[in-house]
Amino acid sequence: MRYKYIYFIGIGGIGMSAIARYYKFKGVEVSGYDRTPSDLTRALEAEGIPVHYEDDPGRIPADVRNTLVVYTPAVPADLAEMRFVREGGYRVIKRSQMLGEITAGQRCLAVAGTHGKTTTSTLVAHILTESGAGCSAFLGGISKNYDTNMLMSHVSTVVVEADEFDRSFHQLHPAIAAITAMDADHLDIYGDLAHVQEAFRIFASQVSEALILKLDLPIAPEDTPAKIFSYHFDNPRADFHSSNLRLDATGHYTYDLVYPGGVLTDIRVGALGWVNVENSIAAAAICLCNGLDAQKVRHAIGTFEGARRRLDLHLGTPTLTYIDDYAHHPAELQSAISSIRQIYPGRKITGIFQPHLYTRTRDFASEFAAALSGLDKLILLDIYPAREEPIPGVSSEIIFREVTAPEKVLLNRDELMPYLEKEDVDVLVTLGAGNIDRFIQPITELLKQRL
Repeated sequence: MRYKYIYFIGIGGIGMSAIARYYKFKGVEVSGYDRTPSDLTRALEAEGIPVHYEDDPGRIPADVRNTLVVYTPAVPADLAEMRFVREGGYRVIKRSQMLGEITAGQRCLAVAGTHGKTTTSTLVAHILTESGAGCSAFLGGISKNYDTNMLMSHVSTVVVEADEFDRSFHQLHPAIAAITAMDADHLDIYGDLAHVQEAFRIFASQVSEALILKLDLPIAPEDTPAKIFSYHFDNPRADFHSSNLRLDATGHYTYDLVYPGGVLTDIRVGALGWVNVENSIAAAAICLCNGLDAQKVRHAIGTFEGARRRLDLHLGTPTLTYIDDYAHHPAELQSAISSIRQIYPGRKITGIFQPHLYTRTRDFASEFAAALSGLDKLILLDIYPAREEPIPGVSSEIIFREVTAPEKVLLNRDELMPYLEKEDVDVLVTLGAGNIDRFIQPITELLKQRL
């Protein structure tokens, strides 16, 4: 690294903060801007990384020659700091390009997919760490085992969440990769499902050794130089699949893994729900293809606590349960709700959902409504716009009117906590990728008062 300073525009993003932590560890002077404070930015500041929240070009290191600027595509192009660095002669690169440069020359294990990639990549990193093999890791969520989104090691293996947003994953050239799903998403970038799938095929073409695909994904042997293996929750056609599945009273599954090397019996999954059985199969496949001992894989899956905001249990009693999940795509919502339904049969499930992006709401309104209709009661909030301007005629209402759940109510953010104060709940789940996470602590405290 020839730069003395690295400045991050959008440093509070989950991917950006991991890279910032990496270079801080490497001894580079790191600082950055973000729009609002968050748990992540506060953690960065506590680790000695200066963060500011005003769009102020004067805070950017003045040494143009020795400063690298990294930005996230979520940052608006008309930001004063962005204009300043582009016009001022700085080297300015995207986060994805930075990640590509970091992983080049290392043994890269990557997890891609329109959903499931955060938990799966976090579990791969945990298996390698827990087994003693070691790795560095750049994750799209906070590991509950390590309370961070970045692991550092002097081993030259790096685990990466390969993000399809803005075609970021095309910067990666993994030795081993998994693709968990190829659903229509980010249609503001790709336009349609065919272009989403084409982007995943390009990613597949850059995998060199082994490619682990969710069963029946549309990638063929001619699309990749890697050897293809399939995985599935329980379909025996897949190279890696579960058998002898058991659910215990705490919501944890135990299963036997059938794989090309034989059968690995009695794997207890440390994270909740059937969806984490499937994620653990994909993670195990990556690690086994990477030569890891099968018994160490089994042990590590059992000690995995999950990723924050992925079926994240905050309160669990026989009469009052609160779970938070990042689900923001219809397929993710369906998986989360069905997992919770299996864990808590016969209990009333109330979901609070905050739609993420106007374009995603517009493109998938009917699919969102169908998934959310799996709840006993829906509390639907306003759309979280993130990087987008409003679209005329697009609001949460276009989802709400199609939902067939037995009970449903439409609220704005400010109405949520007063509403919950008067509401009896049994199993409550918050869902979404926006700022709904700001409600986790107040909801948890409110419900604990009822115990």
